[in-house]
Amino acid sequence: MITIKTFDQATDLENPRRVLKYVLVFCTSGSTTVSVDENEFVLTENSVLTITSGQIHYFKNIENATGFVLEFTYAFFCKDDNDMELIFHNGLFCHFAMNEMIRVDNPEIIIRELEEIKTELIETPYQYLISVHSRIELILIEINRTKINRGDEIYKPDAVFLHFLEAVFKNFEKNLTVTEVASLIGTTEAKLNELSKLHTNKTAQNVIFGLIISEAKRLFTYEKLSVKEVAYALGFNDPFYFSNFFKKHTNVSPKSFKEKVLES
Repeated sequence: MITIKTFDQATDLENPRRVLKYVLVFCTSGSTTVSVDENEFVLTENSVLTITSGQIHYFKNIENATGFVLEFTYAFFCKDDNDMELIFHNGLFCHFAMNEMIRVDNPEIIIRELEEIKTELIETPYQYLISVHSRIELILIEINRTKINRGDEIYKPDAVFLHFLEAVFKNFEKNLTVTEVASLIGTTEAKLNELSKLHTNKTAQNVIFGLIISEAKRLFTYEKLSVKEVAYALGFNDPFYFSNFFKKHTNVSPKSFKEKVLES
């Protein structure tokens, strides 16, 4: 549900891993390189990186830095739509591979809250989970304040759109249509298209396609699955059809993509 560890305790992060949790990495000194999906980030003192649920990530040269790794599940944090909107506010924990390293303005606030979370989880006092939830909120607010202070445009996600993304992510194997996702989350196809256009300038169907392609790349790169295995994992009954779908959206065949991954 929720864990916190220091860099020296995070030996499992030196190998590629994938967890269905939101991961917040805060560097307190030194520097380390963090690989997230197809990108790398050099995390330096007083900087933070947020990794969304399901992204493949690992540390390089973690021994050269100190810091914290906070992990929590969707079920723990997102008690209502306000929580969901906060966790994706200004692109934090975004499903569109928009990770970024953020050097915070007031690191002492984040360090204090992370230390308090660590203490709460060890001592488990009365209503400690409520306390931890509130402290995560404060950390996210502080990160957002830094982004606004540096001139970033405010991005306020709509809860219905976020429910849409989560529903797609949790049901890849069903290969749901827009209509099916809309029904699942209690809205309409028209509403999903309206919100998708607003948030991404794409149709809801193209948003789904983008999420599927990102997931396929993860399965090829880190789980070393065959084209047929990836196709079935993503709800495609015909591997040939999946191969054409992948090439259409990436301009490269799955086979060529896998070969390139093996060479790197």
